[in-house]
Amino acid sequence: MSLLNKESVIRVEKALKKYDPSYEVLILESSAKTASDAANTLKCEVGAIVKSLLFKAENSFVLCLVAGDKRCSLNKLKNILNKKDVSMASPEDVKIHTGYTIGGVSPIGHLNNSKILIDDSLERFNTIYAAAGHPNCVFKINFLNLKKITEGESKDIIE
Repeated sequence: MSLLNKESVIRVEKALKKYDPSYEVLILESSAKTASDAANTLKCEVGAIVKSLLFKAENSFVLCLVAGDKRCSLNKLKNILNKKDVSMASPEDVKIHTGYTIGGVSPIGHLNNSKILIDDSLERFNTIYAAAGHPNCVFKINFLNLKKITEGESKDIIE
């Protein structure tokens, strides 16, 4: 079975095509489960890899899209969200809320909507790559279009 036939990858592809029919899911020969793996496979800087990190903020979730060479700041998230209790979502919460397993969480095509914050340091790259529903699948996009397709807010969310 081709990875393009997996339900999670199909969801990403539909969201991409709805936004711009020229976008496509790329299947990689090796895993892009980590930002470092993806950068090695794609022959790009680690920072050009978008990490999709789901956080639990009291009774809601927020998806943070962070450059592969940066770390998300919990203190900045707490201030931005005006919440005291913010933590990484559990793998089970990630699967239930987004429909993706860790290592293949895409910024788009989620089962449930959540607030999306985008690390503004991603803007330094002309091209960035994000997971497309499976650890061996990504899509290529630029910062401005990532903001548009996700309807995310660009913020300083890194340490």
